[in-house]
Amino acid sequence: MTVDAQPVSQAAPARREGSPWTGLWAVVYKEMADHLSSARMQILETLMLLTAVGTVYAASQSIRQTVGEDPFLFLRLFTTAREPLPSFLGFLSFLVPLAAIAMGFDAINGEYNRRTLSRVLSQPIYRDALLLGKFLGALFTLGITLAGLWLVVTGMGLFILGVPPGGEEVARGLLFLLATLAYAGVWLALAMLLSTVFRQTATSALTAIAVWMLFAVFWDMLAQLVAQIVRPVEFAGTADELAQVQIRLWLSRLSPNTLYAESVLALLNPAVRALGPVLITQLEGAILGTPLPLVQSLLIAWPQLVALVSAVILLFAASYVVFQRQEVRA
Repeated sequence: MTVDAQPVSQAAPARREGSPWTGLWAVVYKEMADHLSSARMQILETLMLLTAVGTVYAASQSIRQTVGEDPFLFLRLFTTAREPLPSFLGFLSFLVPLAAIAMGFDAINGEYNRRTLSRVLSQPIYRDALLLGKFLGALFTLGITLAGLWLVVTGMGLFILGVPPGGEEVARGLLFLLATLAYAGVWLALAMLLSTVFRQTATSALTAIAVWMLFAVFWDMLAQLVAQIVRPVEFAGTADELAQVQIRLWLSRLSPNTLYAESVLALLNPAVRALGPVLITQLEGAILGTPLPLVQSLLIAWPQLVALVSAVILLFAASYVVFQRQEVRA
């Protein structure tokens, strides 16, 4: 009895063994240690600390006359500006994207250019764990920095104003902290996506900064221009004018800067009842200036917060797909 020789088949693709997240926390701890001890992060942390101290001190000098009159005095520390300094929130919306980009622009292509990527992946660490570990390590580092700044602002408020924050003020402040972390996550995920797409770190850094400038400086002007072209207004006070405002608002909300600004506006200012144009008929029966409960403010900011988190997930998913298809050997 003879046995027919079986044709030599193509080698089956290697199957994974074990969890794809093996080594995830080792990567997270290593990334956090690298970021917290790096010179670039220490410079950014020093800059953010100095701006926090300066803006909060200036704000406290402006609002200390209203101690005992304003029930949300601590929240004013985040939003009050005093010439020539902007508010703490204004500085934060400017510096947080830069810090996130600085931490993510060379996350993958830096390893590739140093020829360490293939060596790392030769260890029992899958690409899944490496990419997610780098993202979580940078995000946790940003979270520690933002929490430290939040504590500095609260401590300065206690020392200068002499009154403790109320429970709702603390809750609103913590939600503001989470919204800022989601905003930072968008720019971090974008920087990591560009780091995965481009091989050169300078290209990924410049592209990320160009995108940030587009949304920070030019996006509102572009949204206004497109809205005027799409829906020109022939007579003031007509439905066309309202439609143009709606188009401009919809376009401006494609920017993470707008989403972040609207969400923190609702969280830090309890008097805000709507984000967008409000008709006179919608104000019937409303007591203007009356603060909303925390739950109502959170409902107003909820779509913007969900949009920020969704942007983080989409950008990270794009990085994941690109990274899984890349050749990692230098």
